Amino acid sequence: MVTAAAPAPARTTRVSARARKDAVLLGAADLARAAAQEVASSPSDVGEHLGAVADGERLMSHRFAAAMKGYHGWHWTVTVARVPRGRVATVSEVELLPGDDALLAPAWLPWSERLRPGDVGPGDTLPFRADDPRLEPGWTPSGDDELDSVAIDELALARERVLSPQGRDEAAERWYRGSRGPTARGAVASKSECGTCGFLVPLAGPLGQLFAVCANEWSPDDGKVVSLDHGCGAHSETDVEQPPSDWPADAPLIDEVSIERVDPADDEQ
Repeated sequence: MVTAAAPAPARTTRVSARARKDAVLLGAADLARAAAQEVASSPSDVGEHLGAVADGERLMSHRFAAAMKGYHGWHWTVTVARVPRGRVATVSEVELLPGDDALLAPAWLPWSERLRPGDVGPGDTLPFRADDPRLEPGWTPSGDDELDSVAIDELALARERVLSPQGRDEAAERWYRGSRGPTARGAVASKSECGTCGFLVPLAGPLGQLFAVCANEWSPDDGKVVSLDHGCGAHSETDVEQPPSDWPADAPLIDEVSIERVDPADDEQ
């Protein structure tokens, strides 16, 4: 059997000097090589013999360099053993293991931890998460018409699941620290905050205490959720500075190119 495993922890089991000098197992290098070549894709994938390590009494591992492309630092490990007073070694296991400088794949992460904003494209569908901590069960009709009307019509809870406090807090933190919060470059340069802009559409619920939607087509944030202390140059109540009304007029221009003909007789009259 051949397996590709993570780096094995350093062996701490003490073995006797006799085990380290087991002549039968030390002499089983050719047997170990043949076993590795049998499970490898090609006999040439098993490189030079790198030595043998005693794993215990009558138990030893022979190591061979992995000669395949892309397996730098890996080695074939073939464990051989013998019975007490036995004169023949047998193969117990064949493994392909990484060394200290081996090229390894990154640690595997589930999709929920690998996914990043913007990864979902047109036509992509995320797996359903029944235990998503950002959501909680929506409104279950209670039979009270007035109470159900408030929950469904005013609070928009007529959904199977709605934002949980955790989901709401995470969204608020993400939005506030993002490009449409108060620390964005455009917001720092603006003279007025979105909270006083006439193009702001309020949000309902707890998020409406800090956020709203921009409805100004000239704004770079049109149709986006912005914080009330965000800002841009398209605020409804701001304007560029106008020059004062008593600004001096430009001096008249003197035409030094055109020539006006004058009749001396007219001057004498």
